[in-house]
Amino acid sequence: MMKDWFRHAKLGIFMHWGIYAVDGITESWSFGQGRISYDEYMKQLDGFTASKYDPRKWAALFKEAGARYVVLTTKHHDGVSLADTEHTDLNVVKRTPAGRDLLAPYCEALREEGLKVGFYFTNTDWSNVDNMRVILDKSEEEVLALRKEAVDYHQMYTEMCKLGKDEGTQDPAELEAAWARFMLQYRMGIRELLTKYGNIDVMWFDVMLTRKGFTWEADKVREMIRELNPDTMVNARLVGQGDYETPELYIPLRPLAEHWELCSTFNNSWGYKPDDTAYKDIRQIVRMLTACIAKGGNLLLSFGPTPEGEIPAAVEEKMRALGKWAHKYEEAIYPTDKGIPVEYYHGDSTLSEDGRTLYLFCNDKPNEFVLLNGIKNTQMKVTSLTSGRTLSWTLTGGAPWLDMPGQIWIEVQEEDTDAICTVIKIAFDEPIDMIPCDEEKSSVGGVD
Repeated sequence: MMKDWFRHAKLGIFMHWGIYAVDGITESWSFGQGRISYDEYMKQLDGFTASKYDPRKWAALFKEAGARYVVLTTKHHDGVSLADTEHTDLNVVKRTPAGRDLLAPYCEALREEGLKVGFYFTNTDWSNVDNMRVILDKSEEEVLALRKEAVDYHQMYTEMCKLGKDEGTQDPAELEAAWARFMLQYRMGIRELLTKYGNIDVMWFDVMLTRKGFTWEADKVREMIRELNPDTMVNARLVGQGDYETPELYIPLRPLAEHWELCSTFNNSWGYKPDDTAYKDIRQIVRMLTACIAKGGNLLLSFGPTPEGEIPAAVEEKMRALGKWAHKYEEAIYPTDKGIPVEYYHGDSTLSEDGRTLYLFCNDKPNEFVLLNGIKNTQMKVTSLTSGRTLSWTLTGGAPWLDMPGQIWIEVQEEDTDAICTVIKIAFDEPIDMIPCDEEKSSVGGVD
């Protein structure tokens, strides 16, 4: 069930934190796609210290950035858990110098700042032999032997996923038993997260690898979550059971669904990669945000902390710049509804919940005039939220004999603009009234 807080949140922070930060390599996929071996990848366990982990500092920065919720990878596909878990020995408490549960202080710090708590939990687990036996159609011995070599697990899975349980080389009964053991551990891991760390606002699932004849029973997982905490929201990667869609790295041209969230990155990496310095300019980040909220979505921006638990300086700089802009224009961001379609304004916009106030985001510097079209309202006050000045506007044209409104021209001076993104506020005397695009009429033959 969609919660109002999520619809109003607009901005979230996503953290991919795990042992992959030690060598600064791609999380899980570096061995999943055969760039290095599984055994070589797991050597990073020895370097994950979290020695400078300060979740209160994290939370304060996220709040300053304008975020309303945060999602942290509790376990990525490599199977390494950040929790003090009873369901796998492959966790940072038992296997890394960090030696402690990293989730409890994270939850506590977020709540102190009034931020909503999100847990990322991958569906698949490439360290779980039972899981790998099924999706690769291998014996336990074969799965363990593969760990010594750099092999492309994903390619192997792609070739095997269409085979039914009776069409491979392994005993179907053994595979069914392996799958049952894996599913039990999977569900118990979810239950633990939802019962050990207080109220969890979002469970963010990922990568539901399957094989013909084996099911995740996602409906039962969703029902378990609902029983444990009816307020926990679930993304659509718990296939068929999600509360909202999660497009990845692309901004939809139109709203994908009533509720959605774009997950993207500050640079070109989900996690910590010190050699990836291709950070997005603050103008790009703001433009991504306005593009999402204009279509009724949220933006979830990812970065990776260092193996010591520090936020990279470049990420901190971007967050502070984003927060400075977002807090200045917060009335145009939250809580608002999606804006008007681009047919009426060629840019991003939002509407107040009562429909009486329209906010225009001018990501490109206005060249004197901003144009609105197809809007019937004629009584309004226009203000630059950048300068605070009341802006002049004029109405031209229109075909009243066809009930077609004219063009609204808003005059913008240099002093009214923001180098990052200018915001214009239009307060109507009545809720906004627009002609439906499909009812637009031609004036041919209508001129006296």
